[in-house]
Amino acid sequence: MSKQETWMKPRHRVITALVRPFLGTYCRWKYGVTVEPFREQGDRQYLVLFNHQTAFDQFFVGMAFQGPVYYLASEDLFSKGWISALLKWVVNPIPIKKQTTDVRAVRNCLKVIKEGGTLALAPEGNRTYSGKTEYMNPAIVKMAKKFKLPIALLRIEGGYGVHPRWSDVVRKGRMRAYISQVIEPEQYAEMTEDQLGEVIRDGLYVDEGCSGGPFVHQKLAEYLERAFYVCPHCGLTTFESHDDLVQCKKCGMTARYLPTRELESVQGNFPFRFTTEWYDYQCAFVNKLDTRNHVDTPLYEDTAAFSRVIVYKDKELLREKAAIRLYGDRITLDEGTEQELVFRFEDTLAFTVLGKNKVNIYFGDELFQLKGDKRFNGLKYVNLFYRHKNIVKGNEHVEFLGL
Repeated sequence: MSKQETWMKPRHRVITALVRPFLGTYCRWKYGVTVEPFREQGDRQYLVLFNHQTAFDQFFVGMAFQGPVYYLASEDLFSKGWISALLKWVVNPIPIKKQTTDVRAVRNCLKVIKEGGTLALAPEGNRTYSGKTEYMNPAIVKMAKKFKLPIALLRIEGGYGVHPRWSDVVRKGRMRAYISQVIEPEQYAEMTEDQLGEVIRDGLYVDEGCSGGPFVHQKLAEYLERAFYVCPHCGLTTFESHDDLVQCKKCGMTARYLPTRELESVQGNFPFRFTTEWYDYQCAFVNKLDTRNHVDTPLYEDTAAFSRVIVYKDKELLREKAAIRLYGDRITLDEGTEQELVFRFEDTLAFTVLGKNKVNIYFGDELFQLKGDKRFNGLKYVNLFYRHKNIVKGNEHVEFLGL
């Protein structure tokens, strides 16, 4: 983009005005969402921060605000060829590299601000797996202070019941999106970064580890194995789900997912009432694991497509079905063959999970991606990578596992 070219285009306002009524109708029908318009918006610019529960969260922001909103989005969205080109033409989102410091993204945000635009992003950077608001990157607070815009906190509630990240289906239920708080620049100018971070976390925090709903569908538990890989009875394992049941493939423990978001034991004394409790147990289990004791035998074996991501352009498929082995300190592809590749955790910058079944590997200056089948659990790769990193850095008691 040349210096003379603007980020904001007149067509963005026209497209937004034309699409909003149809999008609002669709979202209300599909998600059962009530979006409360931000009537105090006026002609002001905002930095909109929202918690991340569903794949449609950004559209709820667009329904609450008048005029175009410019979203920060993962670089994966910009590596889809013509689809990315169309999105860029229609709404021109701002690309940002996950798990890395992206100076280019900050510069582009400042350009939008200078042109009078409103920005929006999810500080979690990831949709919640558990129903609780996830870890928020402290860098967001630094950005907010640098931008000096009023901060509008848009809280989304009920999204985990309607469409949890691990599920392919949208359940019939109710959810709500609304501005919970506005923090003016003169207010946070007097705050430390820690203080502002706490205000943002409190304003966006949602814990859906409670009875709610009903959220109705025949396949309430299907693909829970995308989020869970630790059994309370046999530890690291794999699960398989069908309809409203999920079962451990090692010990046979089985639980049923209910329309109230609750779990009930069917076989083998399942101890958790909500996925939030199960998720917390899983994280605690991994944070007690010494990954250095698991370098000889793979903890997991998967099959996935393996691609090189040409950032902001496209993806190059390198292997259609690579055999992946996950160890405590590395992953290997097609181990024991002439095509063997090894990604040692100590040499890898970051792992991140995208969507439902993709894992990005940041290795040197390159970005690679694994895309598994519908039952693929990418979360375990991220969690075990960060656990190993914490151990070798001497941060054994740090609980952050990548999300």
